Amino acid sequence: MTNISDAHVKVHFRMDVDEDGWPPASVESLWAVNLGDGTVRLDNTPWFVRGVASGDIIKVECDGDGVLWAGETVRPSQNCTIRLIVLKDDGSAAARQSVLEVFHRLGTTGEGIEQFRMVALDVPPEADLPRIRTLLEHGEAKEWWHWEEGCVTAAWEAAAPA
Repeated sequence: MTNISDAHVKVHFRMDVDEDGWPPASVESLWAVNLGDGTVRLDNTPWFVRGVASGDIIKVECDGDGVLWAGETVRPSQNCTIRLIVLKDDGSAAARQSVLEVFHRLGTTGEGIEQFRMVALDVPPEADLPRIRTLLEHGEAKEWWHWEEGCVTAAWEAAAPA
């Protein structure tokens, strides 16, 4: 029997859409583990939400319709969220998969999404942060991808190339 506090739930995040229509939605929902005390632990990497990463402990509130809405981060996980729009081979499935594989060798996990030619990386603190940053910048210079920091830590900032 599953303990309700260990159940996966969807947590909804409100987002501001900019004048260019990005992100492409005003709400993103992420899987999380209900900790049973009004908080959840995020259990997947955000595509669009800024300022959160997999493993973060987030306060939630349930609205009248039973929807869980994200509040403040109670305890950050020290993971980073890095997002790439893959340009190589027009962001094909093979190109996205090769991006995931090369970063996986440096200690990340992540997934790709066809619709936006994107890869979202979950970068734990024990990953090779300097090499990841160098590779991100190299790939952008080669026009293999564009990338952005969705959520970063002091360790990530300290690993920046000089």
